[in-house]
Amino acid sequence: MELHDILKRDINVLVFDQYGTVVDMQAGLTDAVAPFLKDKGWDGEAHRFVTWWRRTHFENSMIDALCDRGHTPYRQIGHRAVSNVMDRSGISYSQNDVQWLVSEIEKLKPFPDVVDALGQLREAGYKLAILSNGDRDMLEAAKPHIGFPFDATISVQEAGYFKPHWKTYAKAEELLGEERTSILFVANHAFDCIGAKAFGMRTAFIDRRKRPFGHEPQQPDIIVADFQELTDALI
Repeated sequence: MELHDILKRDINVLVFDQYGTVVDMQAGLTDAVAPFLKDKGWDGEAHRFVTWWRRTHFENSMIDALCDRGHTPYRQIGHRAVSNVMDRSGISYSQNDVQWLVSEIEKLKPFPDVVDALGQLREAGYKLAILSNGDRDMLEAAKPHIGFPFDATISVQEAGYFKPHWKTYAKAEELLGEERTSILFVANHAFDCIGAKAFGMRTAFIDRRKRPFGHEPQQPDIIVADFQELTDALI
């Protein structure tokens, strides 16, 4: 039996990462910060600033999970990260600037292929959900900008840890009422696929950036270029 046929047989629910998988975080934030940085007189490239910001945020969220001293909200991690990047860039800023920059995450648009593909998956009978590191209220604010009604939107606040901590995937399994082996977790990030696979979910890696997944033992069940290729494999 082909792998695609096995996935069709076993999978009932698709669970998606939101930031960078459903919505185009890099391009969206670059568009938002470019005029801001220009007004501040910073002569660097906006997309590099965004990459630096996102990497700092990711590092700080992993530290938060590993310290295991209580979950820090995504927004608070974001405020610290973007402040740190502006400090290191020599940019003068106010707390209003920081709050505005992080709030732009709530307005990010989906990749062009996402909404149509999700509609096809729903018509095929799959249940569709989000599992995101974002705060509950941030995910709620993002819904109109995504423009697709998922069956469930789950924040890692429910588990009290950032992905890829195993408890985040366990909480999703609990809230969705599905066995982990019936869930296909979909992400554009290797770390997220690794976490879900280590927990026992099936995984799909969206390889938009054409980068090697790596040699970790938790290899994805399927690697696709975008949501439409994923949909074609599942219906």
